[in-house]
Amino acid sequence: MSITFLHSSDWHIGKPFGRFDDERGSVLRRARLTAIDRLADAAVSGGAAHVLVAGDLFDRPSLADRDLRAPVEQMRVHAGLTWHVIPGNHDPAVTGGVWERLLRDGLPANVRLYLDTRPIEIGSGCWLLPAPLSAKAVTNDPTEWMDSADTPGGNIRIGLAHGSVQGFGSEQAASVAIAPDRARRARLDYLALGDWHGQVEIGFRTAYSGTPEPDDFLDNGAGFALLVRIEGSGAVPVVTRRETGQHRWLKRRIEATRPTDLAGIEGEIEGSGARARDTVLAIEAVGRLTVGEERELRRRLD
Repeated sequence: MSITFLHSSDWHIGKPFGRFDDERGSVLRRARLTAIDRLADAAVSGGAAHVLVAGDLFDRPSLADRDLRAPVEQMRVHAGLTWHVIPGNHDPAVTGGVWERLLRDGLPANVRLYLDTRPIEIGSGCWLLPAPLSAKAVTNDPTEWMDSADTPGGNIRIGLAHGSVQGFGSEQAASVAIAPDRARRARLDYLALGDWHGQVEIGFRTAYSGTPEPDDFLDNGAGFALLVRIEGSGAVPVVTRRETGQHRWLKRRIEATRPTDLAGIEGEIEGSGARARDTVLAIEAVGRLTVGEERELRRRLD
């Protein structure tokens, strides 16, 4: 037995991008939706029949109907793929939340939402152990139940969860903490995690896929999905990155003593060609200029 699947997470459909004007915010919101098509292409080209979405498909538990239905309909289009989804801490399964509303209208046959902690056979001899969240923050490890979950001997076990194997900062604890050795404890062949927006591998059997579409100026490996192939129970997963991001988010800092100091950045933009249209560029200009020079610098920045 073997299985090939695409691991993704943190789509954050409906993210407002409030720091941008309406036109640019709309472009970035649209890219989060079209990322579903790029994920489907990555899965099909990699020979995968399943896509595992490890939480935070939506940006918050309350969204407009258009944001709610759009990704579901996008997944429906790719009928040859089965999409396996769990609620995360941004879109937990709460009363009146996004998932209750979607279930009321019905989900496509190829979209499977998991709200219970029990093993599900998703392929011959391949079991998925989902850990959905029902709150933004929890005190217990949502993957702990996997340790005692029974599946037939010699079958592949895949965990699907959303949370952090450590805090995001030295003084900030994780709102959903997951044991870093859960894969070993629960005899998992692979643990697909969401929550971190960058791609991170934690040992041979645990990984964060990161968000498929970058959404900040962090150099953390965002804009990818993970193609995972497991040849059998106990086999080391073969994991490869597949690029799915449309936009690049870049930061540049310049020492400005005259407007022409922007020439280097202007040249970089020109050299990017058509790719410049899909680049979010933040420029920090530091220096001392006259009022007239500052006016010219701002004109060139615009």
